[in-house]
Amino acid sequence: MQLLETIKCKDGKLFNLKEHNSRFNQARKEYFGLATKMNLTNFIKVPVHSKNGLFRCRITYSKTIENIEFIPHQFKEIKSLKLVEGNQIDYEFKYSDRKNLNKLFEQRGNCDDILIIKDDCITDSFTANPIFFDGQKWWTPDTPLLHGTQRAKLIGENKIFECRIRTEDISKYKKVGLINALWDMKDMPILKIENVV
Repeated sequence: MQLLETIKCKDGKLFNLKEHNSRFNQARKEYFGLATKMNLTNFIKVPVHSKNGLFRCRITYSKTIENIEFIPHQFKEIKSLKLVEGNQIDYEFKYSDRKNLNKLFEQRGNCDDILIIKDDCITDSFTANPIFFDGQKWWTPDTPLLHGTQRAKLIGENKIFECRIRTEDISKYKKVGLINALWDMKDMPILKIENVV
């Protein structure tokens, strides 16, 4: 099984390397039984053609790093989210095989993305951790499928907070945003809560 790390690269600069290194080494230890820590910065060289603009630095690895590529990134517009039940889904590690997530994504109907419900709790969207605004603070579910690096960074900075968010709790919030390695709180899509269906 292959795992992934996807790192934001903007104008040649790599973002959130501390959080990516932490998740990368934790996954290597838990999934492959490898206790020796590696530093991703020792393996990543930003190619000349990726030093201007926004790119996804996509690292594929198993017991060793297998591939590093830089893919041009374009933000997609997200205006609506469909609630989709995925009680059997497991995405504790960032697997390169996303077929089970793809099956859930195919249930989005006319919506742009999905919010996955597992055991009546909000987890993640197809590619992001959701955060919910109550009028004062941003909250993220304490039941994510994947502990995202942007999520970890923002929790550490006290910009977002964790709590249990069940399906019936959604209406208590005013807005929902989506964060991931490429979307921080300045760039993230923000939707009115009425656009979650």
